This record gives sequence, C-alpha cells and structure tokens, in this order.
Amino acid sequence: MDTESQTTSAPETTSPSVSDVKAFEVPDGGFVAWSTVAGAWLVLFGTFGYSFTFGVYEDYYVRIFLTNHTPSSIAWIGSFQTMMPFLLGPVAGRIFDEGGFHVIQILGGLIFSISVFMLSLCQEDQYYQIFLAQGLGMGLGLGLTYLPSVSIVMHHFKRHSWLVSGIVMSGASVGSTVFPLITNQLLPRVGFAKTIRLTGAIIPPVLVLGNVMMRTRLPPRSKRSDKAAPPNIKSFLVDLPYMITVLGMFLGLSGLYFPLVYLQLFSVQHNIDSTLAFHSIAILNASGAFVRFFGNYFADKYGPLNVQVGTSIASGALIFAMLGVNNAASLVVIAILYGTFSNWYLGLGFACFASFAKGPEEIGARAGVALAFCSLGALISGPIQGALLTSAYRWIRPVAFAGTVTFASGMCFFVAQKLHRRTVSIRTSRDKDEDVHA
Repeated sequence: MDTESQTTSAPETTSPSVSDVKAFEVPDGGFVAWSTVAGAWLVLFGTFGYSFTFGVYEDYYVRIFLTNHTPSSIAWIGSFQTMMPFLLGPVAGRIFDEGGFHVIQILGGLIFSISVFMLSLCQEDQYYQIFLAQGLGMGLGLGLTYLPSVSIVMHHFKRHSWLVSGIVMSGASVGSTVFPLITNQLLPRVGFAKTIRLTGAIIPPVLVLGNVMMRTRLPPRSKRSDKAAPPNIKSFLVDLPYMITVLGMFLGLSGLYFPLVYLQLFSVQHNIDSTLAFHSIAILNASGAFVRFFGNYFADKYGPLNVQVGTSIASGALIFAMLGVNNAASLVVIAILYGTFSNWYLGLGFACFASFAKGPEEIGARAGVALAFCSLGALISGPIQGALLTSAYRWIRPVAFAGTVTFASGMCFFVAQKLHRRTVSIRTSRDKDEDVHA
C-alpha cells in the first residue's frame, strides 16, 4: 500500500522497471493475499493467543504456585510480557521494512516456543524462573512477531485494509479462548509442568505453518526505486493531536487489561460457580474473536478515533460494572460485553496512529513511536492494580483506577479528533488558497 502512493508522489531519477511496477501493485485479494492473512492469523493465534492466557496463570500463581508473592509482584510477569510487543515495535518495524520479515518471524517464533517449554521446567515459588521464561522470553518472542504479522497484510490489501487487519487480530482472540479452556482443564488433572508442555506442543507447528503461508511483496526499502526521505520523527513529537492520541492509548493500556488479568481471580474470590469462573477468561476472549473485525469495519466507515471514543467509554463503564458481578449470569454478561469492546479498542490502536500519517511512508514510523511510548502503560498496569488490590482483595480500588483511566483515555481521543479535524481543515484551506494564487 505505501509504495503505491510513493511511486506517484516521490521524485524519481529513473523510471521504475516493469517488475518494480508489478511489485507495487496491491492486489486486494487472490490466493496469495488470503493465504498471507491466514498465516498471520495462525501466528497471532499461537503467540498472542497463548500470552492472553495469563489471567488463568495469575489466579493459579496467587492461590497455588507462587503463594509467597503478592498479586502485584505476580502481575509484573504478565505486564512485562504485554509490554514487549509495544516496546519492540520500532525495532521489528525497521527489520520488516528492510526485508527481514521471515527472519524476524522465525527468530521470534523460536524464542517464544523455547520460552514456553522453559516455563514448564520452572519450580514452585521460584519467581525469577517464571519471570525469565514467561515475562522476558515469551515477551521477546511476541515483540518480534506481532508488528510484522499485522503489517504484512498491507502488502496485499489497500481497500478495507483495516477490516482485514481485524480479521488477522481475531486469531489472538480465538487463541486466547482455546488456550484458557485447555489450561484450566489440565492444571488440576496433570499439574503445572505437563499442562505447559501439552498446551505448548500446539505452538511450534502453528507458527511454522503460519510462516510458510505468509508472503511479502515489496522489496526492502533500501532497494526500492521510489526511495523517499526518512520520516521526520521530531515532527511527530510536536503534532499535538497525535501526541494526545498517544497519551490516550497509554492511559487506556494502564486500565484496559484489568479484567483480562483479574476476572478469573475475582470470580473465584466471590464464590461464583467454580466451573464458570475458570471459563470466564475464555468467554471474554471468545466474544472478541467474533466481533473484533466489526470495530475495524466501523473505523473504515466513521474514522478510528471516533470509534475509539465509544469503545473507551463502554470499556470503562464495564470495568466499574465488574463490582456488580455476584452470580453466573452477571459474570457471563460482563465477560461477553467487555470482551467485545476491549477487543475493538485494542484492534483499533494501529489504525488510530496511522490516521495521522501525512503519507504512506509515515505509517510504520508513527505506529512504532506510539507503541514504544504506550508500552509503559502496559508495563505498569498490572502491578499498580495488584498493589491497589492488596492481599486483602479490596477490589474497589483497582476497579476505580482502571475504570477512571480508561474513561480518561476516551476523553483524549475525543480531544485529539477535534484538533485533528481542525488541523486538516486549515491545511486544506491553505492548499486551496495556494492553488488559486498559483
């Protein structure tokens, strides 16, 4: 998508060859394009899908496996793992642009798979072992595979590209439905080590198949005939609507993961039917699997920032509504609704950042810079919420924090949208005046 626009706007000293022109065409369909979508779906199923099982592990670690640690210290494991895909976004994006797509996919997949099996060797009450395997190792694997897997569809789709991205992201939702179900069934039967090995055995073949199915279409940036000047990163930092959007996503990630991490523990602590409580994370993620792409569809139609305002408000309200969960029916309703809106929120982040790009060459850079800043929100979210929870399980405190910052996130998106619309309007008027004088 990006090079097609660049070939029409960037100055050229030589005419591109016929092969170059063909490479820059975006097919918007076909076997290779949809095969790539399916491959990216599988990668997110096996990586993000597995990592989003951490809500199950948080409950298991707090009650059984890491009883000598607080909920806050345990939450650092999941938060560090969640941070890595955002923090490593600029690095992974640069390697992707330079033609290293399959190299980084293979490396990230290997690190993730090995880390999962290393987790199975961790001993009870050995916090550092679990942090290194599940937090650092799996997080690093996620960081290397996530952005390239989402970005690769841009090589094959231009029209409704965000809708296709939503389909790809639904792989994470399906994985985070399947893995919690299997994990909760196996843990009481075969124990921690065997559960990790049995669930982890699914990951390598899924990642290999996904890598085989994906195909790149564009040459490395350094070898393209349409070379453009590198994006001006400093200009991003003084783009007020863009930076307010980054702040909004930072705040959102500081609160949004609360139900994903703590819903199962909340259900167990409130004596809700044990079988249903152990399925709460799967229910939450299953709802996201079926509706995630709708958020991207609405983003195509109404604009990602407009849709993000609504998802923020709904997600914040549903976090507060967790306090009203006292039986099976209320748990299912909250899990389904929160899974819907939180998945829309997470799926629209890339689209929100990309909407500020002045040209296709800025899309990856703007997304990478924003994700790096937002990674801090993902890092601090679980530990802050765990510290507020305390070992006495005072749920009102982390709920109030998570719900409030998620509401604040929506306000940031609202302000950013208004400012961005005004900026675009002024720029358009200036361009018309220049055309008239010319």
